[in-house]
Amino acid sequence: MTAGGPTEAPAFYDALAPLYHLVYPDWPASVWRQGEQLSVLMQREWPRATPQRRVLDVACGIGTQALGLAQQDHAVTASDLSPASVARARDEAARRGLHIAFSVADMREVHRHHGGGFDLVLSADNSLPHLLTDADLLQALQQMHDCLAPGGGCVISVRDYAAEPRGRGIVKPYGVREEAGKRFLLSQVWDFEARPAAADGTPQADLCHITFFFVEEDTASQAVQTHVMRSVYHAVSTDTLLQLMRAAGLRDVRRLDDVFYQPVLVGTRAG
Repeated sequence: MTAGGPTEAPAFYDALAPLYHLVYPDWPASVWRQGEQLSVLMQREWPRATPQRRVLDVACGIGTQALGLAQQDHAVTASDLSPASVARARDEAARRGLHIAFSVADMREVHRHHGGGFDLVLSADNSLPHLLTDADLLQALQQMHDCLAPGGGCVISVRDYAAEPRGRGIVKPYGVREEAGKRFLLSQVWDFEARPAAADGTPQADLCHITFFFVEEDTASQAVQTHVMRSVYHAVSTDTLLQLMRAAGLRDVRRLDDVFYQPVLVGTRAG
């Protein structure tokens, strides 16, 4: 799920990789459901007689969407900036007997890394806002555009930061998870930081600093340890992202709600 923006993003996801599945109450079920939802979305937006696609996931994390799409019989290539996340994704695919070409790559370099000809390019799980400037966002979107075959589609899922209250010490609880004799309490704390306008007077979106806490309890010994990871997001609005997608060359750019667990932005490479 990393995007390659701030230098701490790979370290954040390297530390998070062994625990990331706990974000979901039932990760295997979420993997299947998201693969199914994305397949339905692809067929609705870019219909074809044969529903299977050549898909590039440019921020695959531990494989949540890449695994789900491969389970739906798509030919999946996937990369991420976090080596530990890619290593876990590769292991998860092998355990499921899925053939996915995984590699480590920066979202801003994906066309140079993967080439073109893909039917779909995907960036899910609010990965894109790890890029902290509009210039970096545009570069990544241009690379994603160039990876597409003519008529291919781009799918991006992001948080709706415009709907989030600003402030500091905002607690986002994830709840309690239990597995393998351990109990985990998960929560995030968000601190928003306003940024001054750019040199040309253009307003800049806020930054959102997050601290992710995993409190781990061994249920037998009652020993407790806490895992803490920190990162920062570009609290960019979906309106700005849609404008940048158009600037990157994508056409028929739109926001879709209620098709995935986050807002989805779609665009098409002219064919």
